Amino acid sequence: MTERSEHTPLDGPESCRRALAAAGYIADDAVATACFLALELDRPLLCEGVPGVGKTSLARALAQVLGGPLIRLQCYEGLDSTHALYDWDFAAQILHVRTLEAQATSTGTALAAAGIEDELHRERFLVARPILKALQAGAPVAAGAAGGRAVLLIDELDRADDEFDALLLEVLSDWSLTIPELGTVRAAVPPVVILTSNRTRDVHDALKRRCLYHWFDQPGPEREREVLALHVPHAASGLRDAVVAAAGRLRAADLLKPPGTSETIDWLRALHALRVDELDEPALRASLSAVVKDAADIPVAREVLGVTGGA
Repeated sequence: MTERSEHTPLDGPESCRRALAAAGYIADDAVATACFLALELDRPLLCEGVPGVGKTSLARALAQVLGGPLIRLQCYEGLDSTHALYDWDFAAQILHVRTLEAQATSTGTALAAAGIEDELHRERFLVARPILKALQAGAPVAAGAAGGRAVLLIDELDRADDEFDALLLEVLSDWSLTIPELGTVRAAVPPVVILTSNRTRDVHDALKRRCLYHWFDQPGPEREREVLALHVPHAASGLRDAVVAAAGRLRAADLLKPPGTSETIDWLRALHALRVDELDEPALRASLSAVVKDAADIPVAREVLGVTGGA
């Protein structure tokens, strides 16, 4: 049975929702509950959904709420342990060997191979990558104190190869990492781990079982208006409503890359920067590049939105 965490400064999902809102993130009840449980149970949270719906920004907001560092690991094809877990400072090791050789020459002593090996794998030569940094970042939190926990964002996990999922199992199971030359590093306070995926591949079942899970849908119109009001407060409310309605029409169309909330925020910011108060055809023509991000989608979007003028 999973024990309750002693490191959570929030007392329930509603408290979590309010804290995220204060950090600039509008969370619905399901997201707030998932976040609270991730904090309370010391479990990673796997967030899946289409791009631009707030998965990555959730980790940023949580870091602000908890007052700890946000440590980000951006995944990509070919990602391995030397970039995700730890590496050794090869240049510093070579310099150290040359120093030892110079000292041995000056004193007329011989260098022992085993001794050199031990010298080269001291902690001073260890290069902490994001996952090791997150394990090392936690410091015991005094009773009743809030904040301080590190947030580890493993972003776009689906971009990494299947084998990378296996690298995460020890860390996410025991909050520890074994370094053969130095031993096992254990987190004094487990980091809050947010994994995101756009579902371009399936995450391994063994990894999923270690995580809580939340699927991010496109937000409904009411919630999207709240998000836009928070991020672009100076834009006219009528323009905000028009952007939400137009984004809904684009999402219902057959686009290769439907706009997410991040695109609607950019769109409203662009319109506000252009001093536009009404989403008419000239405004659409001028601002379409802020919301449509694929060349094949441009003619479809122009037709859906009724843009008939020049490019």
